[in-house]
Amino acid sequence: MPPFASGLLVLTAPLPVLPRRAAAALAAAAGVVAGPLYVHLQPGLLLSAPAPLPAAPPAGPALLRALDALYAAAAAQRGLDLRVLLSPGRRLARPPRVLLASAAEAPGPPGPVELGLQHLAAAAYGCPPRLPALLLGGPGDGSPDGDPAEEPEEPEAALPDFSDVAVGGTFDRLHGAHRLLLSACCLLARHRLLAGVADGDLLRHKVLAELIEPYEVRAAKLREFLEDVKPSLRYDIVPLADPYGPSVTDPDLQCLVVSEETRRGGEAVNKKRLENGLPELALYEILLMKDPDHGQNEEEKISSSSLRQRLLGTLLRPPREDPALPSRPYVIGLTGGTGSGKTSIAKLLGHLGAFLIDADKLGHAVYVPGGPAYERVVATFGAEIVNEDGTINRKALGAKVFGNQERLKSLTDIVWPEIARMVKEQIREADAQGKAVCVLDAAVLLEAGWQDMVHEVWTAVIPEEEAVKRIMARDGLSEEAARSRLRSQMSNSQRVEQSQVVLCTLWEPDITRAQVEKAWDLLQQRLDPRGSP
Repeated sequence: MPPFASGLLVLTAPLPVLPRRAAAALAAAAGVVAGPLYVHLQPGLLLSAPAPLPAAPPAGPALLRALDALYAAAAAQRGLDLRVLLSPGRRLARPPRVLLASAAEAPGPPGPVELGLQHLAAAAYGCPPRLPALLLGGPGDGSPDGDPAEEPEEPEAALPDFSDVAVGGTFDRLHGAHRLLLSACCLLARHRLLAGVADGDLLRHKVLAELIEPYEVRAAKLREFLEDVKPSLRYDIVPLADPYGPSVTDPDLQCLVVSEETRRGGEAVNKKRLENGLPELALYEILLMKDPDHGQNEEEKISSSSLRQRLLGTLLRPPREDPALPSRPYVIGLTGGTGSGKTSIAKLLGHLGAFLIDADKLGHAVYVPGGPAYERVVATFGAEIVNEDGTINRKALGAKVFGNQERLKSLTDIVWPEIARMVKEQIREADAQGKAVCVLDAAVLLEAGWQDMVHEVWTAVIPEEEAVKRIMARDGLSEEAARSRLRSQMSNSQRVEQSQVVLCTLWEPDITRAQVEKAWDLLQQRLDPRGSP
């Protein structure tokens, strides 16, 4: 049976017990639901009793611990979109298609339990009657009898509450740590949550900033999550162009929710508020969530930067479907800015079996005396670009076109079509050799419009600061000249927008190799349905 598009999981275990059961419950549910998995917590609820009434668990430290356990367990189920609901009473953004409960928590005959689930879902979230209802696991799977005896707990102090609460972050690819942070905000706020979403210059120095989702996408996902988990609050979601935003000017705010890493930022906010004649905000700190699956070059906490790193080498958007392109050889267009490590990636792909076409070498070939572009280039740019031995002085030619868009276009209109013709010859040669995959290594792939010759575009990216260091070391340029060269090229973001796969050589060579091998293995899986090896 294919997975359901969304689901509602009802958990009735006492909150102190829930952290021990979270992993098993979510692992079972993840196999049933492909889209959002909503969780309704109602400790002590007997689903087999008639018409259960929906109720929210008390907002205290035990609930926060349960939320932490649930979102941490969800992180182990890659791609699971978990939303733990903090108050019933509103139709969900993507209504559940199946109702779920743990068999261990739902004693009694299946019929009354399923009916109880249906009544609860209808009363709490307006779900239609007769939704399919499933019991997960069997007797003994995390059953209460298997739990150690619970010591009676001292009554917990309730969480503090505030009329208006603020929080800030990048909120890229909303993950478990974000969801815990936001859920804490929702529990602390009575009236309004102000969420600042980093944008613009605040993103420049983020790891793999080119892969950060657009602000509009991040804000929309944030709003959908918040309005699902606690619909009674007002949500103001605003872009942050600086580290402070409205938190230092809004007189109604009472609390700022921070993590261990952002507490110093919260203290800076309070300093600014005092300078602005406003009272300090209470700082409520949430612990960071550990990532048990973090990789060699990833952070130990669950973080957006780690998630972006895991995208490297994967298919970000579908390959081009062009009937004019033969299916074999399958052509990868590999591009990237100066200093991006594109050439080292091409060599790795060659070692894995790809037929390599170096567009830069072909570019040199079109300029040689007798080459296909030689006469036209000399006629267009003058004899002063010709050396004594008759070869074209590429440095002199570059000086003529650099910074002059009209002259540069005159040159590329001559040269690029000739290089493209030679590339097509090389692709035919790859086919003749029986090569299944051909890699076109071309810095100007997108600028020249050569993506029409390839099935997929793969881009190598590197932060500007690292690219500048590499260019200075390799070419002996000044920092200013290196930056000027970079900024005359297409930006990383522009390339990524047109790419199927992104790779990054920022880290150690073995990490680059692992990325390339992952990309190659996934490519082979995509080629397999085509009948290619």
